[in-house]
Amino acid sequence: MIWKLSLTGIKSRLKDYTVLFSGLVVASMIFYMFLSLAINPGFMSKDVNAPGQYLSFIFGFGIVLLAIITFVYLVYANSFLLSMRQHDYGMFMMLGAKSSEIGLLIFCETLMTGILATVLGIVIGFGLTAIVSKLVISSLGLQITHFQIILPNAIIWTLILFVAIFFLAALRNVHKLVRSKVIDLLHEDQKPIKLSRKNGLRVVEAILGLALLAAGYYIMGMPASAIFFIIPAALVTIVAGSYFTFDSFFTLIINLFLKKKGFAYHGIRVFTLGQLKFRIRDYTRILSVISLLFALALGAITVGLNFNSLKDQAVKSSYYDATVMQNSPAVKKNMAKLDLKSKATYHYVENQKDLYFNQAELEKSPLKDIKFIQHGNNFPTYKPYTVKTKDLTNPNRYGNMLLGTMVGAGKKKINLVSADKLKTIKGQKKFVTLLTVKDFAKDYPTLMKLEKVQIAANPAMASALTGTKPFSYQMMLGFCSGFAFMGFFLGIAFLTMLASTLMFKVLSGAASDKVHYEMLYKIGSREKVLKKSIRSEIGVLFLLPSVLGVIDVLFGLRLFKALLPKPYMGIWLPFLIFIVLYFVYYAVTVKLYKNIVLKR
Repeated sequence: MIWKLSLTGIKSRLKDYTVLFSGLVVASMIFYMFLSLAINPGFMSKDVNAPGQYLSFIFGFGIVLLAIITFVYLVYANSFLLSMRQHDYGMFMMLGAKSSEIGLLIFCETLMTGILATVLGIVIGFGLTAIVSKLVISSLGLQITHFQIILPNAIIWTLILFVAIFFLAALRNVHKLVRSKVIDLLHEDQKPIKLSRKNGLRVVEAILGLALLAAGYYIMGMPASAIFFIIPAALVTIVAGSYFTFDSFFTLIINLFLKKKGFAYHGIRVFTLGQLKFRIRDYTRILSVISLLFALALGAITVGLNFNSLKDQAVKSSYYDATVMQNSPAVKKNMAKLDLKSKATYHYVENQKDLYFNQAELEKSPLKDIKFIQHGNNFPTYKPYTVKTKDLTNPNRYGNMLLGTMVGAGKKKINLVSADKLKTIKGQKKFVTLLTVKDFAKDYPTLMKLEKVQIAANPAMASALTGTKPFSYQMMLGFCSGFAFMGFFLGIAFLTMLASTLMFKVLSGAASDKVHYEMLYKIGSREKVLKKSIRSEIGVLFLLPSVLGVIDVLFGLRLFKALLPKPYMGIWLPFLIFIVLYFVYYAVTVKLYKNIVLKR
């Protein structure tokens, strides 16, 4: 009988359960997507060319952070479930149901809802991961070739995490509801909220919050050499500043609006402002966390996409685009495809101890290289310069080492001689041709083939050719693509989860607000006015953490000036994603909230 009543109750609230279930599906889907990225063996070893210890730290930090967000999200989703059902459970107990029966019912409902949502989320996650990965890879031009969609380890760990969380949630629900008095279950939504009236302390707290935020933003603009001080100091000041700002500053602003009679008493603004005052004080912690993690989400997407710009630095850091040391048909075929800008050929003779170069060729087409210039704390620039011919024969000069490295000669002595004398010297007669092209990105595939063809024909050339620009660009391309991909996924995961968390936090209190709107309707407020009030109230709750999060990320990106040439480049893309996704969740929350509180 209890199960039948429970199923009837669920059926009557099917829309609310659909929202809850879809939210849980999104949570498990997003977690699986990122976990499949983080522990993807082919992707980690072949697409992201970075030291293992750095990857372990970055992905480990991301997984822990995502797990914490997921836990917080599920806590509020569970609160929404509890708020929907506690009145029904109270009614069952009034009708004579045993506590043990109610406890079993609650436990099974919570756990089964979670398990079904998790399994469905993982299955949908397969398809979504495939679609999103292809869209991101194609739109950004990334080189991702070893990313697997279905990973057994990711499936197992996602199931373990979600089942464990829902098991604890089920136990918590049983403990709360079975031990509660029937009257408390029936009137849980009517308990008053206490507000402090110490306005003096609120003013001090508000000033302190703004001061701490300002200090945090200033700290993030300090030189990158102080990074070990910047990160903990900025973390403490911004976290504390965000909490105090939400706890007091915004409340004081609402109080100022309430004191302006002409503004507050227009329509039902006084009611909306009163609702916001209660909400913000009750939501202080969650709004603070959401603002901080929105900053991390936007930062992850922006920085991840900006890693792609490091490919340009790989191009600028070397002067010559390719090195040719063979004259085979395959080499000539690839060279014919290039749109050359310059071509310099140097003939030389190599024996066991020495290298003899044609001096006239080096004087006619001097060797060139790139000079690395550091401008204070700004990102370094690269400037081409001509290597002096006299430096080529001096073992203590950079030019000597540069030429020796280009031909893979190691520490052999370099000599410059005339063309006639070069013909008389005994040894292997060789040459090296240095190429530059008009558009490296366009000719990169051909340049890469050109170097690989030479290595395949003569593996001994690998020491000289694997250090050329095409190979350096390939390594940087994989590194940048991997982190751009990771940052995009992590940012989307954060944004989706946090927007969902705020949605369920708002909806979990909708049942207790229903009586307020019923009262307003009974005293003559039009439904159109009530809907406008709801849009305004929820809009402010969504807007405040997003604004503070945007400010955080705008200041926080200064931390990456030493790593990225233009940390703010392309910032419109994550902001556009943020606005669209956030607006969708805002619209859904408003729709669901109206259905609950205005339903008569």
